[in-house]
Amino acid sequence: MSTAHGSADAVVYRLARPEDAGAIEALDSSFTTATVFEATADGTGLGFRIREVPVDPPVHKAFPPEEHDEQGLARATGPDAAADARTFVALDAGELCGFAAVGYSAWNRRLTVEDLEVAPGHRGRGIGRELMERAAAFARERGAEHLWLEVSSANAPAVHAYRGMGFAFCGLDTALYEGTPAAGEQALFMSRPCR
Repeated sequence: MSTAHGSADAVVYRLARPEDAGAIEALDSSFTTATVFEATADGTGLGFRIREVPVDPPVHKAFPPEEHDEQGLARATGPDAAADARTFVALDAGELCGFAAVGYSAWNRRLTVEDLEVAPGHRGRGIGRELMERAAAFARERGAEHLWLEVSSANAPAVHAYRGMGFAFCGLDTALYEGTPAAGEQALFMSRPCR
């Protein structure tokens, strides 16, 4: 598959630098999907069932820039980066086309993927997977037992990508987004062992 942005082999991956903050903030993380995930009580009162359902018309979602964790990004970039936080970036021909911000928690030996985004014109090229593998390498370096993330039930493309990267559902929160622009969506939690 050819792309106007060059081959995936030409993409450069590195740790974020303070001067990357503006490009990270400006990255288009919008998506459109014809399906969403829905969690319903399983009838026993003890569990939930998660299933993918079609939506018509398709859902288009764009995230406001202020949803990025600016404090986390500041901790994870530059020469004074916190030992347990990192932001990795992907650049294609010098243009920032994706990033992954992660943080390690020693108490439960978990690497949390705070944010992983790839610009729409660069999706489907393995950039997200490579960013996740950079995060996994950092997790192994820190001694993490697993990687963990939260994703909206409306973001079916991301759920499919994460499942393709070895993540499985491990929980949900039906009220996390109440009082936010994402009210009505459910937070799905996913994890994978740190291999």
